[in-house]
Amino acid sequence: MLFCLVVGTLIAFHPSVAVAQPMAGSGANNSVRIAGRGPDSMQGLGLQLGFNSDYRKAMLAYETPGLWRGKLPGDWGRLNLSVELGLSYWKSWRGDPDSMWQVSAIPILRWWPRETIYLEAGVGPTVLSRSEFAGRELSTRFQFGSYVGGGILIHGTQRLGIRYSHYSNADIKTPNPGLDVVQLAYMYMF
Repeated sequence: MLFCLVVGTLIAFHPSVAVAQPMAGSGANNSVRIAGRGPDSMQGLGLQLGFNSDYRKAMLAYETPGLWRGKLPGDWGRLNLSVELGLSYWKSWRGDPDSMWQVSAIPILRWWPRETIYLEAGVGPTVLSRSEFAGRELSTRFQFGSYVGGGILIHGTQRLGIRYSHYSNADIKTPNPGLDVVQLAYMYMF
């Protein structure tokens, strides 16, 4: 609720939040662009910080330019699909082993109901440097990463967001306790 209030306030009162402009020659398809080039066609570099009561995570991310995009009917906004490639370092507050690395490649489906607000979801493969972490037996180094989140676009080139992420092996092997984090995300688009 607090997140929605903050986002709404930024959209309504912050002068630096990007404003959509009609594309030249867009005609009936109502396409839009932001700051001269739409965020759907831009790539990005970002940093994400994740937290849990037992561990924390820092991730450097690269997001590909949009692989697909489409406008929804009426005033439902638009969708876009890209891939987020990540290199993460996990550190435990307690428990052995107390650190590990992770490489991920997760497709992202992002819904933009307004030009500056988005909701996102993703599911994809990840590989961990070990199958034990923070006193947990994860059984496999291969894990699936899934998340849901949302955020805002600022200045047409920067995204701020929050997401809930879950990593598990989908019961390929047991035990499968999984790892969960709430992540704050910053992405610079270019």
